[in-house]
Amino acid sequence: MGKSYERIEGRLRAFIEEQPVFFVASAPLSGDGHVNLSPKGRAGTLAVLDERTLAFLDFGGSHAETLAHLREPGNGRITLMWCAFTGPPKIVRVHGRGRPVFRDDPGFEELVARFGDADGPALRCVVVVEAEMISDTCGYAVPFMDYREERTLHAEHFGRKTDEEFAAYCEKKEFNGSSIDGLPALPLPLPPRG
Repeated sequence: MGKSYERIEGRLRAFIEEQPVFFVASAPLSGDGHVNLSPKGRAGTLAVLDERTLAFLDFGGSHAETLAHLREPGNGRITLMWCAFTGPPKIVRVHGRGRPVFRDDPGFEELVARFGDADGPALRCVVVVEAEMISDTCGYAVPFMDYREERTLHAEHFGRKTDEEFAAYCEKKEFNGSSIDGLPALPLPLPPRG
């Protein structure tokens, strides 16, 4: 059954890196705020940086809830979750504190370089997660599902836009500059890529 880990290494790291999809959960500090849960995919967009640190590429979309929760003073709470849809049943969770590294951060380009070819159009920031609790559970109720292929629609859609057009897209979306709860999210105007 469930087990806790001090570090992300060995089979645990291999399991995380093999999964084609993971989920990100965050919430504002306010008790009446909205909890956010987002699926993340796109091959190569998650990296285990060390035994207690992970990072993922945050691409543009219609909302920026996770970024708002991570930026909220005193918050930064985030949970990442992976499910085994093939092989032995397993669920892994990393509870921790996250921080967005935006395009104008001095360490942005060096961090993005760790993702190689996964970098692409519409990259808003890199989210870095410092693990506070690492655990797994059985996953007995998770169904078997076959992975077919990556969806390329997001990359293709934003690949047709210049970086300036993408920045304009971010500014016109209601929940990019602030969250649905009114918290500051993506800093606008979006800085250009370096």
